[in-house]
Amino acid sequence: MPYIQRAMEQTFKQLSSEYPAVLLTGPRQTGKTTMLEKLMKEENVGRTYVTLDDLNDREMAKNDPKAFFQINKPPILIDEAQYAPELFPYIKIHIDKNHNAGDFWITGSQVFRLMRGVQESLAGRMCLLTMHSLSQSEIYGLQTQPFELNIDKLAERAKTVKSADINEIYGRVFNGGMPALISKKYTDRRAFYSSYVSTYIDRDVRDISGTVDSLKFLRFITAAAALTGQMLNIKTLADASQIDQQQAKAWLSILETLGIIFYLHPYSNNVLKRTVSKPRLYFHDTGLVAHLIKWNSSETLMNGAMSGAILENFAVAEIIKSYHNCGIEPCVYYYRDKDAKEIDVIMESDGKLYPIEIKKTSTPAPQLIRVFNVINKSPYIRSTGAVLCTSDKLSAFNSDNLIVPIWLV
Repeated sequence: MPYIQRAMEQTFKQLSSEYPAVLLTGPRQTGKTTMLEKLMKEENVGRTYVTLDDLNDREMAKNDPKAFFQINKPPILIDEAQYAPELFPYIKIHIDKNHNAGDFWITGSQVFRLMRGVQESLAGRMCLLTMHSLSQSEIYGLQTQPFELNIDKLAERAKTVKSADINEIYGRVFNGGMPALISKKYTDRRAFYSSYVSTYIDRDVRDISGTVDSLKFLRFITAAAALTGQMLNIKTLADASQIDQQQAKAWLSILETLGIIFYLHPYSNNVLKRTVSKPRLYFHDTGLVAHLIKWNSSETLMNGAMSGAILENFAVAEIIKSYHNCGIEPCVYYYRDKDAKEIDVIMESDGKLYPIEIKKTSTPAPQLIRVFNVINKSPYIRSTGAVLCTSDKLSAFNSDNLIVPIWLV
């Protein structure tokens, strides 16, 4: 099975050369351990590998962490460390005593538990990275860089990227980015995603929250997938899943913790006071969304009622991945006010706002960029805007507003 080079490799190695501990979080099956095992072979320092999926190692880590580190000495890779937060105080003691860069490589699939341990024990001693399913850049062997609305950088990138028509774009949306599917380790995507939901997500939900009704949880995550790209509506999710709203909130928190979903929060400031307060819901992997909604091909997906919403989800997720793969936390929002004026994405950087619309069209109309004027009253400078779409080439409405193909993100 061919290894797909991850964009985060150089970032991880650089941080490992500077920090005593690097924590790599993200959903299961996204390739965290595979990447680190490759980096272990390359560094050739005899790093110990321990996975806390192994119940014997987990029991020792939880009940006798001192003995655990007497047996498993740094440098070490601890996989699925969320199962034993008891290790973190001992990691802190070792770091404060030795100050060796790269002593601890740590992975985990349950971010909240790990962050709680980090906040209590390892603040300032550990660097945090997040890995998602494969991005377009990783799948097609392209240079990974944070997405920017810079015409010169985009034009340079366009020289190295093969264009994709609308059919291919929806093929990418449908396929998602799970490494085991992209590498052809597994060829039956329906069986893979079914197993992913029932085995991995369901197991982790049980681990975090105790008992869970599997059928209700499946209805819940399916209802969430049907609302991708929309403002969060707890009541709709609860009613569709036949659970109460408190349970719906708890399960959403778990899905966010597991790296399955994420939110874009509304952009607002003291001047723009008429904006809404609810976040928009998205999934990190659109292949999972397609599976949950039971689309059987990219053609039915492209022609279905949710084709625009899932294309938006895909584009937003690609933007997020482009930053996380470089170890950067993006400042990305959406805009909607009480007059129902909307901007799909607002990127904030260096005191400037970059408005973006995402549309299922190859020939976007100039009227689409008129809504960008609503943020002119913001105290930040409104900079370059863009429409992300299914166009076959990079172009522009004018010097301030670009037309950017989604395959170029």
